[in-house]
Amino acid sequence: MAPLPPIYKTQNATYRADTCRAWESHIKAGEIRVEALARGRYFGRPLPRGALRGLCTAGFWDADHDQDWELEWQRNEGIEICYQQTGKSAFWLDDRSFQLKPDRITITRPWQRHRVGGPPFTAGKVHFVVLDVGVRRPNQAWKWPSWLTMTKADRDELTAVLRHTEQPVWWSTEEIRHCFQQIGRAVETDRNGSSISRLALHLNELLLLLLEMFRQHPIPLDKSLSSGRRTVELFLEDLLHNPDNLALEWTLHSMAKHCGLGITQFATECRQLTNISPMRYLKRCRLHQASKFLVEQPEMSILDVAMACGFSSSQYFSTAFRREMGLSPQLFRTKFSR
Repeated sequence: MAPLPPIYKTQNATYRADTCRAWESHIKAGEIRVEALARGRYFGRPLPRGALRGLCTAGFWDADHDQDWELEWQRNEGIEICYQQTGKSAFWLDDRSFQLKPDRITITRPWQRHRVGGPPFTAGKVHFVVLDVGVRRPNQAWKWPSWLTMTKADRDELTAVLRHTEQPVWWSTEEIRHCFQQIGRAVETDRNGSSISRLALHLNELLLLLLEMFRQHPIPLDKSLSSGRRTVELFLEDLLHNPDNLALEWTLHSMAKHCGLGITQFATECRQLTNISPMRYLKRCRLHQASKFLVEQPEMSILDVAMACGFSSSQYFSTAFRREMGLSPQLFRTKFSR
């Protein structure tokens, strides 16, 4: 049995990483070509044990005609850098959409939900690198792999830009284009680690070229993007928009721990953002989701709705719902059902 693809977890919501597993049938059918080196459960030929630690995957996909399928929403375990060499691709990042044309670069961080492709998944060649820098939340310190040869000053400058701006799409340079092509050749020709040295060289070059690109096109940096408040903001958005999160038995301590913050700081940041306590915000999200289930899922019983939204009993749910909405769950369903 093929191993399951890696996942990125946000509370209880899970996103498949960019593994290409969903493409296997299309690759076998000759509809798209994928060349990649990878480790763990990522798609591709395996990287040698111990080589290029932190590199999740590197390679490219090449589709010579439009497809009638699309990729799922994903989050990575590392920072992802993609380069559109030819053709075009639709690219979504959270609630924003972009049309990628040749010589565009995308940069996404582990907490950013994104996807590439249509429908249709258009013809084109796209290079990709996913590098784990040891972070899953904005306020964590980045840890670059030991094989990175940049000076500390350059590394710190690159880290600052990547942490303090979330601009997702950039124009490439001729040097970056050539570097990605060299990475692609190293991946394509590698056999049992024969191109690891060349791959390490070109990956180092890529990061340095990205730093030079940022220097040539500086944009204002926002240090709040790596703050505890930003992490809490993303956590609260996930509670609001991901129903699976609400069924977990959250406590003030577990919410603060998930964000990597102390209880006092977490509660303070939450109140600053919402003007209510974390537990009150959690209950409000649960009741908001319950109201949607009652109207949109008529096959769900009141107990099913209560359990799906994290309430311990239908009686407690009904009491809380009536206080918030002014109606019992059953009357609410009757009044607002389509």
